[in-house]
Amino acid sequence: MDLGESGERQISWAARSMPVLTAIGERFAGERPLDGLKIAACLHVTAETAVLMGALKAGGAQIALAASNPLSTQDDVAEALRSYGLAVHARAGVDRATYYRHIHRALDIGPDLVLDDGCDLVNTLHTERTDLLPGVSGGCEETTTGIIRLRQMASEEALRFPVVAVNDTRTKRMFDNRYGTGQSTLDGIMRATNAMLAGRTVVVAGFGFCGRGVAERAKGLGARVVVTEIDAVKALDATLQGYEVRPMAEAAAMGDLFITVTGNRDVVRAEHLAAMKDGAILANAGHFDVEIDVRGLDDLAVEVHRGVRPSTDEYVLADGRRLLLLAEGRLVNLTAAEGHPAAVMDMSFSAQALAVAWLARERLRLAPGVYDVPEGIDQEVARLKLAATGIGIDTLTADQESYLHSWRVGS
Repeated sequence: MDLGESGERQISWAARSMPVLTAIGERFAGERPLDGLKIAACLHVTAETAVLMGALKAGGAQIALAASNPLSTQDDVAEALRSYGLAVHARAGVDRATYYRHIHRALDIGPDLVLDDGCDLVNTLHTERTDLLPGVSGGCEETTTGIIRLRQMASEEALRFPVVAVNDTRTKRMFDNRYGTGQSTLDGIMRATNAMLAGRTVVVAGFGFCGRGVAERAKGLGARVVVTEIDAVKALDATLQGYEVRPMAEAAAMGDLFITVTGNRDVVRAEHLAAMKDGAILANAGHFDVEIDVRGLDDLAVEVHRGVRPSTDEYVLADGRRLLLLAEGRLVNLTAAEGHPAAVMDMSFSAQALAVAWLARERLRLAPGVYDVPEGIDQEVARLKLAATGIGIDTLTADQESYLHSWRVGS
């Protein structure tokens, strides 16, 4: 009972900073756009996700929820959601086998629609639960890593239903990926280590929207930021913004703190670990725990001290150097902290909710593939967020509108 009450308080607190999603939930309660639909979701089980689940349930959906990361589940929130009538299959700290068992249990609902964060649920559907595929008519994917996997599936004609790339909206990329990831990643690192960033060298691997946000926040705290990249345009962008750009082979010996944000595997490998200075901190802000070679770190270590700080393990190498791995190499912002601020998730989950309602209407007319969120949804979320924060913007006059749509007017 105490656990559920704690979850209720967490959800209520998050909802205060999520006025747009709250308003959408109220609208859904009247319109019921999801009546009769069953949804299987694989998302981070947090207070912000709970507000999204409440909106979808208000729209008439029957929901089964599993966690998209075994270390990000907030057990009190999961318990509170069960009291709402949702089937929640998640518990903090489970092993890999239990994590996938929870995904299978969520799929047991026999979904019409699926919501995913990282593509593990969709992958499981296409490999182990193919019997359910004929009943699935659409889905949404929340994160960059998942969309990369889905686009590959689509290119190989393996994807069996339409999926909306919620991550690729302008509001999601700008606010969630850049500002949310930037703030929450450094929040997790500082909670885990109590490290001071000012004057220290932070190596950020990857300069996409998430990596850019991490670099900006670290620079704002006084760190010297070194960026590693494989994309020439992004590397040039980082250089022109004043960051030092180096290959990881050179950056490895320079950094005090390493943050991977690429969505790829083996970004920090054994040869890089061998070059790092004593006390270097390793953190991953990518979705899966493959960016830092944790197995290689285990092989290099002669001693491992677990839990020297919250979410911090110390690896002692043969020469006495110590490397600190945060959150077992998993998502540091959701394992060592609470993830993105609720005000950021208000926009991301509002786009998700509206995309689900759109998909419920259009799913039977869509061929299998990956689809962008309709631009109107992105604009609506931005307008609602501005209105909720009391910010006004200009509108075009008739002459301005005409000018923008005419080629006959010269200079």
